[in-house]
Amino acid sequence: MTALPLVFDAPRRGKPPRHLADLSREEARAAVVELGQPAFRADQLARHWFRGVTDTARMTDVPAAVRETLAEALLPDLLTPVRTLSADGGRTRKTLWRLHDGALVESVLMRYPDRATVCISSQAGCGMACPFCATGQNGLTRNLSAAEIIGQAVAAAAAMADGEVPGGPGRLSNVVFMGMGEPLANYPRVRQTLRALLAPAPWGLGLSQRSVTVSTVGLVPAIRKLTEEGLAVTLAVSLHAPDDELRDTLVPINTRWKVGEVVEAADAYAARTGRRYSVEYALIRDVNDQPERADLLGRLLAGKRAHVNLIPLNPTPGSPWDASPLPAQREFVARLRAAGVPTTVRDTRGQDIDGACGQLAAADRVEGVPTVAVPAPSLEPPVELGAEADG
Repeated sequence: MTALPLVFDAPRRGKPPRHLADLSREEARAAVVELGQPAFRADQLARHWFRGVTDTARMTDVPAAVRETLAEALLPDLLTPVRTLSADGGRTRKTLWRLHDGALVESVLMRYPDRATVCISSQAGCGMACPFCATGQNGLTRNLSAAEIIGQAVAAAAAMADGEVPGGPGRLSNVVFMGMGEPLANYPRVRQTLRALLAPAPWGLGLSQRSVTVSTVGLVPAIRKLTEEGLAVTLAVSLHAPDDELRDTLVPINTRWKVGEVVEAADAYAARTGRRYSVEYALIRDVNDQPERADLLGRLLAGKRAHVNLIPLNPTPGSPWDASPLPAQREFVARLRAAGVPTTVRDTRGQDIDGACGQLAAADRVEGVPTVAVPAPSLEPPVELGAEADG
């Protein structure tokens, strides 16, 4: 769709207003009682909101006289769509959201024949400062609230249910925390979001743990904390280099927690959950795509419950970084597989709307709104080298 110029006031940073999704069920029921309504009204509000219903006129099971009062108190608008761009025949949709204080984030909804995945943001900006990531170069604005994170998934689920994506009405099946920000740096809100994604109606989306992926650049204490949660969501570790010397440069947090510590924490998560973890590896021409690094990565992960997801780096305006050429990609894959490490190459879907990995919002220009870059990769399905549409 055509983007319309919008003018907003300068962003004001502050805590988002209280929202039902930021509260536990008990807290929400207590809040409704404080408003002079029976506690079960909280369940009614939750059932509507988690289905994407924001129009109080559609909340017909709630008395008309109190709908606006309850909505103003517990269902404030937190995400305002600025624009939506589509690609892949409309099956990939990138939405730019404005938050209550003017900060911007993006999410990407991708529909496949057998699944629908949304990539969501957990922070406005990112403090990890990875030099090949446009978001990291812009720095961190703030953490998102749980309701702001959950709201992105709720909007995607509603778009699927309403048939807004070509293919008719459907169901959101997968959520990946691979948008803007480092999810584990916003641990309490991400943990609360996980509860909502997994909880059955009316207090959640009812997704399976296997269909939710949490990514991290390697915040070891947070990985250990997630391990103790008793969840079995998919863990994705953005490694990007198998050796500390290079990773110190590509992923600066590595100066605090080294490659060996990150992999050890991921191994412990796999042992506790019984789930294989994913190793994300952006292939950058002449930087980390050498055959010897493929061999080193293979030795590092051989025999472990790990799967390597290679990501040919997507271009961003003004960046000196470029994707590895196809022959280098093929050799990298071959060497990893020879070491017995399962390896796939990520689909580059959404690239023409700057919706692929490392591109989100890098090309956005909205009058009066600061530019924000968001790396929200298209996650599924993995493709074999030589089968990519973009060659």
